[in-house]
Amino acid sequence: MTFYTKEFQTALKVSIPVMMGYSVLGFAFGLLITSFNYAWYVALGMSIFIYAGALQFLAVGFFTAKLGLVDIFIASIFVNIRQSFYGLSLLKKFKKTEKLKPYLIFGLTDETYALLTTIKDNEQLKSKYYYFYLTALNQSYWITGTMLGVIFGSMVEFNTKGLEFSLTALFVVLAIEQYKANKNFTPFIIGACVSILSFIFVPINSMLIFAIVSAIIGMFIFKKRLENV
Repeated sequence: MTFYTKEFQTALKVSIPVMMGYSVLGFAFGLLITSFNYAWYVALGMSIFIYAGALQFLAVGFFTAKLGLVDIFIASIFVNIRQSFYGLSLLKKFKKTEKLKPYLIFGLTDETYALLTTIKDNEQLKSKYYYFYLTALNQSYWITGTMLGVIFGSMVEFNTKGLEFSLTALFVVLAIEQYKANKNFTPFIIGACVSILSFIFVPINSMLIFAIVSAIIGMFIFKKRLENV
């Protein structure tokens, strides 16, 4: 594949906020998994082949609790099922990405999705290569942070309590950026309402799926208000 310099440079510039977040979050994950005495290649393999921030943090707990493969599979589906919904909105963007499409689908994280939907496409760029570089750069930040965390964690004894909250902090920042781009409070009101309802009325093991389905229904109900930006 020809190296498209302009597309790479644009993707690099756009991905800087994710770099700042992923390098720290990946570092936290590396520290966390090292604290449980897992080998470095386990952390590297998870960041390359799983690459699902929140799920990677949870997976450490799954392994430690010695959950069965079926339990881990079901829990993974519930944690990442949101991507099945918001990924549908990118079908048009990815339509002409050809051989790059499988990787773009695999590498679609919340943060990459936020960038793809917030920043308008530049007609002077070849979109499929821009999308590829953006996705690959974001994953490289995560992998680099992970390995730095593993190296640091293997040399220095570190208290990892609370590190899993770092991913939530990044989600909050991205939500703020989404509001700045769209200036629409409706999605946040819907999210807040369904979260409160889930917390009060739904068992903890069903809260996530209930919140996702309810939020989708809410967005359909208020579709016109969401489009009126």
